[in-house]
Amino acid sequence: MNMDFENALRNDLHDYLHGAGHVDEKLPECPDVEEKWQQIAEAYLPDGVREFNGYPKVSLGWMMYIGMAVAKYWDMEWEIYANISDLYVYIRDKRGYDYLDEYVCESVLRLGGEEHAATEKLVGECASRIYSLLCHQHLEPGTPEAFRAYVSCLHQLYLMGAAVQLNRMGYHMTLHSL
Repeated sequence: MNMDFENALRNDLHDYLHGAGHVDEKLPECPDVEEKWQQIAEAYLPDGVREFNGYPKVSLGWMMYIGMAVAKYWDMEWEIYANISDLYVYIRDKRGYDYLDEYVCESVLRLGGEEHAATEKLVGECASRIYSLLCHQHLEPGTPEAFRAYVSCLHQLYLMGAAVQLNRMGYHMTLHSL
């Protein structure tokens, strides 16, 4: 899959999230979180691919929750979490794949009530948008191109999940005068 598709994914998510006030115009840079992507993606792919046919939006959306969790870990005690050999498995195995969303919202992000519901709605909307963009590529399932497109989708959802959480925690990418 080419970079144009991944850029289109990034732009769509960023425009939506910025318009809804969940991220700033300039996305945050957090190299520690970005560096975990490759390891997380490799560990996630067997679960994500397995679930995609039956639950495509879950398969996509869960990666946004993972991005949020990693950003929260980065803010809390990165010196501990950075050394966990497989952060995805660490998160997944707390309650299992099917309840990954609940674990992240309740135990990592500490969201309750309306905040939890709003986060579920936000992740659902982002996953739906990305799934729609993926479907419009008209890729043949099971092909290398389809796989690369899926990984691009996961990558952008991970990064946007981290951006949303960083914003929620008060990390804003705006200019301030002294």
